[in-house]
Amino acid sequence: MNTLHTGEAVFTAIAAEDRASSISRQDDIYGWFVGSWDLEVLVYWAENVSARHIGGEVHVTRALEGLAVQDIWIMPRRRDRSPKLDSKFNMYGTTLRVWDATLRAWRITWLNPVGQHFEQQVGRRAGADIVQLGTKPDGTATRWRFTEIKPDSFHWLGESLRPDGQTWLLEGEFRGRRAE
Repeated sequence: MNTLHTGEAVFTAIAAEDRASSISRQDDIYGWFVGSWDLEVLVYWAENVSARHIGGEVHVTRALEGLAVQDIWIMPRRRDRSPKLDSKFNMYGTTLRVWDATLRAWRITWLNPVGQHFEQQVGRRAGADIVQLGTKPDGTATRWRFTEIKPDSFHWLGESLRPDGQTWLLEGEFRGRRAE
């Protein structure tokens, strides 16, 4: 079996050219995200890593007949990866965001098998931002936000609710720039 051909066939079957007609322009909150992005990693697992100058990459496409947006988040970048990566700072995961017309929101599944990080969330617009709310497998509430969204950049914040039920802990922070 030619695995390259099989991979191409899977991508061709998953990818979609545009959003499904059942998703209004107003509800298409992730359409701007389609494309490739370079990441600057500032905080990861609640640790300030800005001095390490860790880079990452994100690749995003519409999927499943335009009813979904799927991405791959990679940190460190593929060109900077080595066999001896610290598992704590190894991200090679995918997000599947699927439009749910009954909720009028996006159902989100995040899977990062190399870091054993899995989450379910629901995403909606909140003013100029996109806010995704969900829980970790242990029940901890999470809030992931896209802010400062521009055609060529964004700011992403990942937070978890502390046991006091009121304070959010910054666990992840990335700045994205559209790749050339």
